[in-house]
Amino acid sequence: MTEITLIRHGQANSTARDERDYDRLSPLGHRQAAWLGDHLRDSLGHTPRLFCGTLTRHVETAAGMGYGEATRDARLNELEYFTLAQLLHAQHGVPVPADRESFIRHLPQVFSAWAENRIEGAPESFADFERRISDVLHEIAAGSGSALVVTSGGLIAVAMRRFLNLDMGATARLALAILNTSVHRLFPIGDQLSPTLFNAVPHLETPDRRFAQTHL
Repeated sequence: MTEITLIRHGQANSTARDERDYDRLSPLGHRQAAWLGDHLRDSLGHTPRLFCGTLTRHVETAAGMGYGEATRDARLNELEYFTLAQLLHAQHGVPVPADRESFIRHLPQVFSAWAENRIEGAPESFADFERRISDVLHEIAAGSGSALVVTSGGLIAVAMRRFLNLDMGATARLALAILNTSVHRLFPIGDQLSPTLFNAVPHLETPDRRFAQTHL
């Protein structure tokens, strides 16, 4: 079993109101990815394996890091938040958020309703989402050499939930905290992967780059 570094994609289209429109990096998102790639090459001292989801924002982030072609795996794709939010609104009258503050209140509601199977017609069940995350991460960890995995904040939060036995409220708070192009490390301890790093942005810590520490 080997170390995995999970990476959230760069800033996407934060003004979007559906999955398709959200799924592209902003100009800042491209810069964040390039800065992260530079930092990792300076600090790692070796060339890790590189994986990403099949979403455009994942592929663009991985390419922008400058490590060459990534292995794409749809099991690393994000939950469909906009779709779930629209279904929750249609079925239970919960308004779709219009700003950051309402989104902070809304995400835990989506996570809870989804996990409790109260959203009919969801693209996948929460149990299936958790299962595919576990499957792909354990497959990557079983390979040879450390790995960088470009994915999304919701997936990272649910991975942490699984490894730390978190409740749904804590999982939602983790998802809200995760910064664009942040890094999160899973390290093998015994026969399990254990989190040893969460939400680090060393490539964005200098005063001239702190403006780029974005959540959306």
